[in-house]
Amino acid sequence: MDKLALPEFQVRLSEKDGKTFIFDKVRKKHVALTPEEWVRQHFVNYLITAKHYPIETISNEVAIKLHNTSKRCDTVIFNTMLEPFIIAEYKAPHIEITEEVFQQILRYNMSLHARYLIVSNGLKHICCQIDYTQQTYKFLKEIPTYEEAIK
Repeated sequence: MDKLALPEFQVRLSEKDGKTFIFDKVRKKHVALTPEEWVRQHFVNYLITAKHYPIETISNEVAIKLHNTSKRCDTVIFNTMLEPFIIAEYKAPHIEITEEVFQQILRYNMSLHARYLIVSNGLKHICCQIDYTQQTYKFLKEIPTYEEAIK
């Protein structure tokens, strides 16, 4: 798999029927290893180890309803009131993060109303903070730590 602009960590891989799986410590199970999953596992590990997000606040593959259709957010992080406050979407490293890619997470946020939106392809990470009171948004230079994000 590709080297990413994220800290390396000890991944747990397994093989079954000729397919490779990676252990997802959030879902506590092995999942099919794809380039996007490789990014997700590294990014979630980064959030937990470098940015101090409690693993209990993180959910992967969260189902949402959007215009009478079911969609899945790659990662949703919940605050202490169990409200979604961060949505993260991942792309494979070879997928460029474009406005179209960012539109996907904006559509998902119509349902969740998260304060932070993150898109990462493992090489580039974009984080947007939304202020619903002021009806403004700003792109951040860094992913906030858990303590910064919950303020």
